Amino acid sequence: MRLSRFFIDAPLSTGEHELPEAQAHYISRVLRMAEGDALQLFDGSGQEFRATLAEVGKKRVVVQIDERFAGQVESPLQIHLGQGLSRGERMDWAIQKATELGVSEITPIFSERCEVRLKDERADKRLLHWRQVAISACEQCGRSRVPVIHPPVLLADWLKQTEADLKLVLHPVAEPLVSHAKPTTLAFLIGPEGGLSDAEVAQANASGFHAARLGPRVLRTETAPVVALSVAQQLWGDF
Repeated sequence: MRLSRFFIDAPLSTGEHELPEAQAHYISRVLRMAEGDALQLFDGSGQEFRATLAEVGKKRVVVQIDERFAGQVESPLQIHLGQGLSRGERMDWAIQKATELGVSEITPIFSERCEVRLKDERADKRLLHWRQVAISACEQCGRSRVPVIHPPVLLADWLKQTEADLKLVLHPVAEPLVSHAKPTTLAFLIGPEGGLSDAEVAQANASGFHAARLGPRVLRTETAPVVALSVAQQLWGDF
């Protein structure tokens, strides 16, 4: 039987550990797990830890970690996704599925047709929320490393600072992905709900991005990363 997996945002080792409040509440009050139950923990280091519940209270949960072992191997293809900001569930979906598909980094991007505006405290809250979406996806899919979720940036800034063997911007009129040689690092630029403007695509081209298409149909902003990452992993990664 597969054990329940939990991410702990602190270095783990064998021995006793008191779990953070959020995980403790979920284990004791939601899952209603009991002392002696087995579980699996990971801390983002690439290691996994088998443990048993040593103490389960309303506010305090202690685990006994008995074994450490190597976690799931990451894809040999390191992918940085530049995802145009979209509303609510669409952005959550894109981050969740990109995590499941092995993305290494995600940067939300402000572009010309982006309808989402984030500032100060609201931006910080959204970043924490997106990171939790990625963590939950890792807990579900078995990844031992959590992808980096960067703060949102302007498209021009992302284009300047992004380095990769192959840089691609999705565009309906372009060459297919298969026409490119195998990279080790890959950057994908995907537009928001209204797509990227012609000027933004030209700006990306000037920054070393090649236009690439996924097929004859125009995909939604939350569908595009799922298809793009799946194809890339099939061509050059671990699918």
